[in-house]
Amino acid sequence: MHFGGLRAVDRVTFAIQTGQIHGLIGPNGAGKTTVFNCVTGFYHPTHGRIHFEDRNITHLRPDQIARLGIARTFQNIQLFRGMSALDNILVAMHSRMRTGLLAEALSLPFVQRQERLVRDQALEIMSFLGLTAMQQQAAGNLPLGLQKRLELGRALGLAPKLLLLDEPAAGLNTSETRELAQLLFKIRERFNLTIILVEHDMGLVMSVCDTITVLNFGQKIAEGTPVEVQNNPEVIKAYLGETVGAEQP
Repeated sequence: MHFGGLRAVDRVTFAIQTGQIHGLIGPNGAGKTTVFNCVTGFYHPTHGRIHFEDRNITHLRPDQIARLGIARTFQNIQLFRGMSALDNILVAMHSRMRTGLLAEALSLPFVQRQERLVRDQALEIMSFLGLTAMQQQAAGNLPLGLQKRLELGRALGLAPKLLLLDEPAAGLNTSETRELAQLLFKIRERFNLTIILVEHDMGLVMSVCDTITVLNFGQKIAEGTPVEVQNNPEVIKAYLGETVGAEQP
């Protein structure tokens, strides 16, 4: 992905197996979020291809990619702050409904059935994330940790197969980060998901990821298991600064 003379992502290739939690790490400006923006259709790569379940999605729009089963969260929380927590999840789920404007205007029976089903599913997601008591609170009034959970819930409302998380632990304290680690395992199991995790908290990355890709100046410099990556001299030099032991969540 080139921006004028800047190669933000340069010949980066990697593959992720279904059901994995895959880390994408590197210093600030390494190209991690740019990769996410390419995968989700916000950017169209200057060169190369992106395949999802054997389908070339390189030039699809973000809404088309979302309907195929790819959802994401953002480094800076992108909630509808004035809407209730429940409505934030319902917004995502309504994009999956098979109704038209006329059917909704007439409130036809099948539309009402779909509305009830979607609401029940949204409440189930909120219960899973421990947000039931906050469902009617404005999203912007929630503490940071709960806002991050709500953004996860909105992404889950799209019923994704692949979930991209951009720095989900940013701003969380040690206890909240441990809870997040456990939650990621539960999300993978409950929703049968594959997860790509961009994160600077190396304790979290090393404890939850099956495999890791490391970027530096837009290029891939290492890939492997957490043990392989944390002991790679290039990674230590470029990013970690020292060997980081795998920390249990």
